[in-house]
Amino acid sequence: MNGDARNRTAAPEFMLEGFPAVQHLGKVLFSVHLLMYLASVAGNTLIITITWADHHLQTPMYFFLSSFSFLECCFTTTIIPKLLAIFLLGRQKISFAACITQAFVFLFLGATVFFLMAVLSLDRYMAICKPLYYPTIMNPRMCSLLVSACLVLGFSLMVVPVTKLSQLSFCGSRVIPHFFCDLGPLINLSCSDIRSIEMLAFGLALFILSTSFIITIISYSNIVVTILHLPSAKERQKAFSTCSSHFIVLSLMYGSCVFIYMKPKGTNQLDSNKGAALVNTVVTPLLNPVIYTLRNKQVHQALRNALTRVRLQK
Repeated sequence: MNGDARNRTAAPEFMLEGFPAVQHLGKVLFSVHLLMYLASVAGNTLIITITWADHHLQTPMYFFLSSFSFLECCFTTTIIPKLLAIFLLGRQKISFAACITQAFVFLFLGATVFFLMAVLSLDRYMAICKPLYYPTIMNPRMCSLLVSACLVLGFSLMVVPVTKLSQLSFCGSRVIPHFFCDLGPLINLSCSDIRSIEMLAFGLALFILSTSFIITIISYSNIVVTILHLPSAKERQKAFSTCSSHFIVLSLMYGSCVFIYMKPKGTNQLDSNKGAALVNTVVTPLLNPVIYTLRNKQVHQALRNALTRVRLQK
């Protein structure tokens, strides 16, 4: 039996390298990232809970935002626990099956989040630019179909490259120069012919990012034009404030993913990729609850109502 066959038969065990240059700060980084992770999960869970508990928030926008928050909780939980273990204990072993599973869940949820961002922008476009048609088009059935379509599309697009990844041979180094099992670092460890899977991964990244980005830009461009025609300066200021905060999150998400997945192969820098991945997996999930929901006056009122009900029950 040759080396490739042995590697294919005995599924390899990988080692996640993490951040060896700052491992001496492991306990500090562990504490910081643990607090950020807990804050992110708590914020997103709060959004989900209050959206379903308060009937005033049971609108299409908050349905999409609660779905977005659920995906963000799953997304961060796929990555952060292993990152915390790396900060605390150094390099971490991960089995082949666990690595492939983590890669698939990460890519599936990531793709779904980008499609859902496009849906959120379409929802805002309909609400602001087509208010008369909005209640009819964005009915509960349509909202459920749109979220389901994002999930199905994300799942379908990611099954193929991860399946091809699982069929590659790994006969060299088993150290993944990252803090989780991402597609690119795993492909680079393979001793198989990787040209086809590299082209597929690049094509899928281009399709997902460009499609969601174009939909988002067109939607917000129309929103800005509509806002400029609003008669009240106060209304214009409020609308621009909301849009600008949304653009902060969009810039972080698209910027970090373009930096990681859309660079030419020759310019790949592992340390900078890991930094961009931290922004995508730690920073934006922490900012999203604050920017998209917790700044909203309706949410503030719903929180006050919830606290009042709790006090009355005591």
